[in-house]
Amino acid sequence: MTATADLYDEHGAALASLALQLRDLGGIRVFSGPVRTVRCHEDNGLVKALTQTPGEGAVLVVDGGGSLRSALMGDRIAAAAVENGWAGAIIYGAVRDSAAIGELRLGVKALGTNPRTSSKAGAGVVDEAVEIGGVVFRPGAMVYADQDGVLVER
Repeated sequence: MTATADLYDEHGAALASLALQLRDLGGIRVFSGPVRTVRCHEDNGLVKALTQTPGEGAVLVVDGGGSLRSALMGDRIAAAAVENGWAGAIIYGAVRDSAAIGELRLGVKALGTNPRTSSKAGAGVVDEAVEIGGVVFRPGAMVYADQDGVLVER
């Protein structure tokens, strides 16, 4: 993948740049793919369900409302994402089991970590546009992530 800085230089206004500073927590630091989305709040039931389906190189963008009170992804969900062909996850919220996630062939960016698990009711929505840090992530749009940040097609 071309570096995000170079992509922005080449495509400029066709790409939105996420100014929010996320931590790199996955074993892969450079990843890209079509967007799939989940909007949920302190409930990772939909995240778990979606990562158990074929990812086909997609990047899961999770709008957890910025909550750091509980984790929306742990090592088992991340391992399922790897097994099912997901390229990565961008989580506006927390993850747990960060050491184990860091060993997986999966790109993971998140606000931070919390060992507390979330509820599992499955509340939320899948594959609707989500806005994080003023940037809209639409299902199917290409997203690019590396050590410099996150870009998404407008």
